[in-house]
Amino acid sequence: MRCQRCKQSLFLLLIWLMVAQSGWSQNTDRPTQAKFKEPLTLMWVNTYGNMRLTDRLFWVAQTHFRFQQTDNTPFAGQVAQVYNRHALSYLFSKRFITSFGGVLRVNFNTDEIYEDERRTVPEWRIWHEYQFSLPLSRVMIYHRIRIEHRWTQGFENSSDYIFRNRWRYMLSMKIPINKPKLGPHAFYIAPESEIIMQSGKSVVDSPLEDLRLHTSFGYIINPRLTVATGLMYSIGQELTDGALYKQKFTWRLHVYFSPDFRKIKNKLPDIHRDE
Repeated sequence: MRCQRCKQSLFLLLIWLMVAQSGWSQNTDRPTQAKFKEPLTLMWVNTYGNMRLTDRLFWVAQTHFRFQQTDNTPFAGQVAQVYNRHALSYLFSKRFITSFGGVLRVNFNTDEIYEDERRTVPEWRIWHEYQFSLPLSRVMIYHRIRIEHRWTQGFENSSDYIFRNRWRYMLSMKIPINKPKLGPHAFYIAPESEIIMQSGKSVVDSPLEDLRLHTSFGYIINPRLTVATGLMYSIGQELTDGALYKQKFTWRLHVYFSPDFRKIKNKLPDIHRDE
């Protein structure tokens, strides 16, 4: 019952933030017609570490390498960002887990670099996440709420940091293909959709940062290692022009690993634990 009330409170908070943000971003000088940029192609190579420290505590370690097309490098020939995301996660139950940590993202200048510009700039984030899982027949359904506080900077040498908040909600599924349930040697398909809203002084008329639609195909090698790949389409408003929408097609490669650092005796199942 307590977990159910927690879910309801978090969903109501997210809805309120989205409604409030739409009111904050009102602007009487809005353009009369939206414009869409030509889609970019990208490739993301992502590693997701979920290392078990105790029965309820996990260390999250994620590294993402993101490549993007440019005029001189078609498809995904140039590094655009490198992520390094870490957190501590606490397992309240098999259905609810929370995380809190930080991010260092290195942004690479993919345009022509001028004399007063830098090739790379750091981006800093603090993030916290709340994930609920729901088994439904053979399918696992996940609700994820992630809130990020980010400090970004332009490539100009004189550029100041800009502070923004990101409000993210993702609905995803994992559907086994060749087995009745998810487990070792199971192939699965994982459709997901995520909406990313943003707020801050610099967000005048562009609250929708990204809408992501992604489906991946994965294989569970063993309980500690899973690989997957998929295609994602995303669309969102440019920060400086809310009427201008950027589009992206991203090929994503994923590696999930889950080592267990508990002592051997703690890995053994409890006997009559609930009696």
